[in-house]
Amino acid sequence: MNIAGVDEAGRGPLAGAVFAAAVILDRKNPIDGLDDSKKISPRRRAELELIIKDRALSWSVALADVAEIDRMNILAASLLAMKRAVEGLEIQPQFALIDGNKLPDLNCPACAVVGGDALHGEISAASILAKQARDRDMVELAGLFPQYGFERHKGYPTKAHLQALQIHGITEQHRRSFAPIRNLLKSAF
Repeated sequence: MNIAGVDEAGRGPLAGAVFAAAVILDRKNPIDGLDDSKKISPRRRAELELIIKDRALSWSVALADVAEIDRMNILAASLLAMKRAVEGLEIQPQFALIDGNKLPDLNCPACAVVGGDALHGEISAASILAKQARDRDMVELAGLFPQYGFERHKGYPTKAHLQALQIHGITEQHRRSFAPIRNLLKSAF
């Protein structure tokens, strides 16, 4: 049975898209060291990303952009990115394991697993791919907006990020529906 693991990265940041990945692992070619992406060093995540992309039967990464996040809310946008990731698989899964407690609208049976990225290799692999894609996207944004330090905080509401927002204002990549950005917009008028 082809089982896809699905996870997202980037629900909490104030800026950038939310990314999701879907991975169908090859049970005949296991990958050692899979775990929740937050528990793995950046160097090891980069190594595992290459191994996953090489050994998985199928993998896909998708996103929901800032406009979609602001229009629908972050949970709905995360579920949309997950749906897109599953639909992007070259091999359609017969079942999907979704990290979290909500299910995206999929064309296959699925099960939500809280903490699944630490329990199921398929979800761990998806967690790694989603985090790597999101982190790369934030480094690219840092090149466009160097004054914000996206390459360091990845858009999360750190003290440095909040200070940069006070000094430089918001960009088109900031999520206007998130309270710190919404409050900045209100105080500007």
